[in-house]
Amino acid sequence: MSAALTLATPEHLDRLMILVAAFHAEEGIAQSDDMRRAGLAPLLDGIPHGVVYLIGPPRAAIGYIVITFGWSVEFGGLDGFIDELYIRPGVRKRGIASETLLSLPRALAGAGLKALHLEVDQTNETAQRLYARAGFALRPNYHLMTRRF
Repeated sequence: MSAALTLATPEHLDRLMILVAAFHAEEGIAQSDDMRRAGLAPLLDGIPHGVVYLIGPPRAAIGYIVITFGWSVEFGGLDGFIDELYIRPGVRKRGIASETLLSLPRALAGAGLKALHLEVDQTNETAQRLYARAGFALRPNYHLMTRRF
């Protein structure tokens, strides 16, 4: 099984909606299909705020990753945030997520990305080990804080 990445386009929306709904159900994220579609469609249409990559063969994707873009004075330019990463349960523990996390930053650095961030549940030790193997580290003295609107 390969972690080949395909930049998702509008033609992939229906397949992607199924994967995102599965991820949200697994994570307990309550969201309507309309809201999911509103969050995904502009990314697939090519807005500059982020991208979605399908993982595996595009016609039978085994997962996806969403990266959103921002700007950081601290990091010296364009930075990204892994918003969602999902691999179907039946193909987990085969190195696909690791391969994705190791190859994607190299490609994004070529496009000018200076840093890539993510958040992880403090109790999810499996994900923390995965991210550490891919070169992500906790930033001392920092916590992600959020205000919803």
